[in-house]
Amino acid sequence: MTSSTTVAPPGTGLDAPPRRRRRRGSPFPYVLLAPSLAVLLVLVGYPLVNLIITSFQHYGREQAFGQPPTWAGLENYTTVLTSETFYRVLGRSFAFMVVAVVTTFVLGTLLALLMMRLGKAMRMLVSIGLLLAWAMPALTSVIVWGWMFDTQFGVVNHVLTLITGQQWAGHSWLIDPLSFFGVLLLIIVWQGAPFIAFTMYAGLTQVPHEVLEAAQLDGAGAAQRFFRIQVPYVRTIITVLIVLSIIWDLRLFAQVYALQGIGGIVEETSTLGVWIYQVGTASGNYGMSAAAAVVMVVIMLVISSAYVRQTLKEED
Repeated sequence: MTSSTTVAPPGTGLDAPPRRRRRRGSPFPYVLLAPSLAVLLVLVGYPLVNLIITSFQHYGREQAFGQPPTWAGLENYTTVLTSETFYRVLGRSFAFMVVAVVTTFVLGTLLALLMMRLGKAMRMLVSIGLLLAWAMPALTSVIVWGWMFDTQFGVVNHVLTLITGQQWAGHSWLIDPLSFFGVLLLIIVWQGAPFIAFTMYAGLTQVPHEVLEAAQLDGAGAAQRFFRIQVPYVRTIITVLIVLSIIWDLRLFAQVYALQGIGGIVEETSTLGVWIYQVGTASGNYGMSAAAAVVMVVIMLVISSAYVRQTLKEED
């Protein structure tokens, strides 16, 4: 007795394996996220939409006092993107950002490596010192460093006078743009290095000790173990830290603005965030200021795309 099986002709779709039905996810997680998303939409979405609308308008002091704004089209963006001052400030901001990111990351990584070699008590002491620097508000840190570099009574000029024997009293560190950014770099690195140090320390402690010991037995030095073993293990952390540092140092405002108030020259020391604020307040051209802010947001989004791609790659 023979049994016959019916084979479906190709192309009819009957020969394909049965598809599994997708299980619909529970809406409960979305319900939990709804309040946070609503708050985020109000606090971030509305100001961003309002900023974009203002960037396409003639919005000055008259509009701030109640007169309706007029439509400007792309005029504000054309003015910003053809302004020599904008590109000069943008170049200055990028140059400072590169120096600040490199210095902060190198110093923070060195502090993380130092913490791995310290004993428990000394590591706790160093951690407390780093936390104090990291937790200090930006304006407070600027005031403290401004006192240290004060022209007449600053401790820096006093120490330099004792060391060199020359009279440094009366020397202004903020009047020269180069030394101004040097002081600003000290403030940014002083506040940013602890975050890099703690994050890198947390990542480096996850590297298996067996791998490091095996590399040491094979004759690998400290530099080789760091660059060939430890860095690949924490590559994702390094990417995130660099992207975040770029964003933070490119949108500086409080530190630059406060330091200018102590003694810096505004025209020669303004970074992108401060320049956008000055365009709106000094000239009263809020439409142009909004357009420059939108351009800055676009730059931040382009930089942030590296972080988003890295996050999605890790999820895959």
